[in-house]
Amino acid sequence: MDIQGSVALVTGANRGLGKEFVGQLLERGAKKVYATARDVSTITTPGVVPLALDLLDQASVERAARQAGDVTLLVNNAGISTGQNLVRGDLAQIRREMDTHFFGTLGVTRAFADVLGNNGGGAIVNVLSALSWFSWNGATSYSAAKAAEWSLTAGTRVELAGQGTQVLGLHLGAADTDMMAGYEGPLLKTSDVVRAALDGLAAGSAEVLVDDWSRIVKAGLAEDPAEFYAKVAANQL
Repeated sequence: MDIQGSVALVTGANRGLGKEFVGQLLERGAKKVYATARDVSTITTPGVVPLALDLLDQASVERAARQAGDVTLLVNNAGISTGQNLVRGDLAQIRREMDTHFFGTLGVTRAFADVLGNNGGGAIVNVLSALSWFSWNGATSYSAAKAAEWSLTAGTRVELAGQGTQVLGLHLGAADTDMMAGYEGPLLKTSDVVRAALDGLAAGSAEVLVDDWSRIVKAGLAEDPAEFYAKVAANQL
């Protein structure tokens, strides 16, 4: 994917990683960047095209696709974390996480798939997580939603290959964003995360693992689950 001269659309562009994506895309020569949020008044980056888009409102998603028919790069960044566990958590919040990360991402991808195809193929970046690959007590709902989005990323990569659309999955541990407020562990700089994503995009990568945490966790998929989760419980990863 050649970012120079591209037309990008970033969901959840009003803060955190989304805002950083917008800034770095402009720095790398994107011709136009649609910065989306539910409330466009929260978009503060100069030089962008603010666009209303709510992942949980398919009519809003389809309207955005009609308004942004020149897009060549889609960044599915918008997400939430509700801090729910699957068995005893608030089911409405669990559904909200799945609706956002899986069905929301899928809805945006479906709405823009033909747009990308008509504009030469382009690319999609899905912002995932190391928690796509393991569950953390206190946020098992988020892990399930991100695991579903990881599978969605693989599925759409297979389906859209024929039209020349690159689909990149971005995995990271904890980044310095509002979502991670209160987290006491080390935090990645948002600038480093987005730089790694865009470098991977330019290199034609299908997946970018930003940090050692993500690489260790993915490698753990090949381990016996009992042994892996014993390490998690003992903080030995």
